Amino acid sequence: MSTPRTTAAAPPPGHSLKHLALHLLTPLLMCLGMALAYQGAFHQPEPHHLKVAVVGTTPQARELAGAVQAAAGEALDVAALPDRAAAEQRLLDRDLVGAFVPDAAHPELLVAKANSETSATAAEKVFQRVAGQQGAPLAVTDLTTPSEGDPTGQGLFFLLVALSIGSYGSVAVIGAVGAGMGMRLRVLAGLGASLAVSVIGIVTAGPVFHVVDHDPAAVWALGWLYSAGVVGVGIGLHTFLRRWTTLVMMVLFVMLNFTSSGGVYRPDLQNGFFGGLHSFWTGAGFLEGARGLLYFDGGAGFGGNLLVLVLWLVAAGALVTGAALYERRGRTAAPAGRDGEPAEELEESAVAV
Repeated sequence: MSTPRTTAAAPPPGHSLKHLALHLLTPLLMCLGMALAYQGAFHQPEPHHLKVAVVGTTPQARELAGAVQAAAGEALDVAALPDRAAAEQRLLDRDLVGAFVPDAAHPELLVAKANSETSATAAEKVFQRVAGQQGAPLAVTDLTTPSEGDPTGQGLFFLLVALSIGSYGSVAVIGAVGAGMGMRLRVLAGLGASLAVSVIGIVTAGPVFHVVDHDPAAVWALGWLYSAGVVGVGIGLHTFLRRWTTLVMMVLFVMLNFTSSGGVYRPDLQNGFFGGLHSFWTGAGFLEGARGLLYFDGGAGFGGNLLVLVLWLVAAGALVTGAALYERRGRTAAPAGRDGEPAEELEESAVAV
């Protein structure tokens, strides 16, 4: 005679709704964060101390520079340069966005669109009005040559997006599947994942789409350095944040990262908050470093961009070290649960379910 099977009683509706609402909180916060970050960074691009110059030593050139500055106010920082060679050097050093060469019949604007096409376009609008007042068409000369597969200069930004998605996606897997591993194994897995992410990135950006048409090894190294920093931060944070790690990673490496990277607008077209992040955030370090390698012969602030990536990796190492010490102390102090599993892990498993 078979024993009747018993079924567990269904939880009361109130408990189920509370459980559902708690888990819906994460995507709703992601929605709010993305809306605030992207609209806050991109909704109203306006020049803020956009650096331009007027070329010439004549009184008329100096007078024009003063008139443009007076009309623009804080939107522009207008310099006066002695000759075309000085203007070209400042543009290739990424110290200028545009340099206007006045000429009654053939006025010209020098730009370096690889630095930022949107900033160059903003400068072009300013000096189109100046040339229009003189009754002459404005000629625009770009001192940089875009890659074959990246005529708009946006390809490196999309490479940054791919590296970021692969990196924080790897963090989610390592945190979930590798929860029972020691920190050393998780870090090795993270290094392996970041290597794979960087290889996928450079292969697609290089031989597949020709966004990177030279120096692929250097750009790949930057990508691995960037990805390793992101993965390291995520592995370290997971020890302390658990299921909230994904949300925090989204904030750090999507909401604040993409918006401050300079891939869409550089700081001279953004508000002070995102413009300020650009000077030390990791995505900007990768993107501006890659631009420097591909279009400015590895100069124009490349050392500073590399330093940003190294410091983020150092911070990731410190975070991982702190997490390892915390876990070691927790294993020593925590009472064992079923089958020797720490009570903290049991509680985490219950929350995840």
